[in-house]
Formats: sequence, C-alpha cells, structure tokens
Amino acid sequence: MADTGFLTTHILDTAQGCPAAGVTIWLYRVSGNSHRKIAETVTNQDGRTDEPLLPVGKFSTGQYELVFFIGDYLRKAGLVKTEPDAPMFLDQVPIRFGIDDADAHYHVPLLVSPYGYSTYRGS
Repeated sequence: MADTGFLTTHILDTAQGCPAAGVTIWLYRVSGNSHRKIAETVTNQDGRTDEPLLPVGKFSTGQYELVFFIGDYLRKAGLVKTEPDAPMFLDQVPIRFGIDDADAHYHVPLLVSPYGYSTYRGS
C-alpha cells in the first residue's frame, strides 16, 4: 500500500484573535545535526498554506522541523515596536517533531502572540 499521509499547518494570532497571513514557513528534514530544507511557503489570508507542506507521495516517517518567520508578521501587524535590526523576543519559531505513521495526517498549528507561542498535534 502506498503512503497516504500528509502534513499541514496554520498560524493563529492570539493577540489579535485572527489568522496570521503572510508568514513565511520553511520545512526541514532533520537527520542528526543535519537539516535539509525541503519546502518553503507563505500563509494565506486564513493563516494556512494553500497546499500541504508534505503532500501525499512526498510524505515519509522521520524527524522534521518547521520554522515560522513570525517576527516580520509581528512587525507588520504593529504588535512589536522594535528598530528594524533590533533583536526581538520571538523572531523565528522552530518546532521539531517526529512522524511515525506514513499513512496519517499530521497537522502542526502555531498559536502565537508577541511574547509567547504554543503548538499541538492537530487533526
């Protein structure tokens, strides 16, 4: 039987109570200390990606890391007041996770505000 799993994500801005549109996301395959970027996308107006980050046929078990470039979004939304090159509390949010079922749907959402975030395995 062919693998039928896939990976999706979305971002919710909990400070404003809305989806986070226009956020760049990179997906890496992780093996030990090695990271290989395998996908890059930007969230749509619903805070989701238009296509799965790992669609059916490209999905496999292993270790992965999503990096959410949330700092640019927070600046554009006016939620943080920093100079363009000043360090931010949250700029890039990495989430490392494992996939052990090649036939499952993995959904990794990000709930974010300027000073905190959380995630979970969604459905």
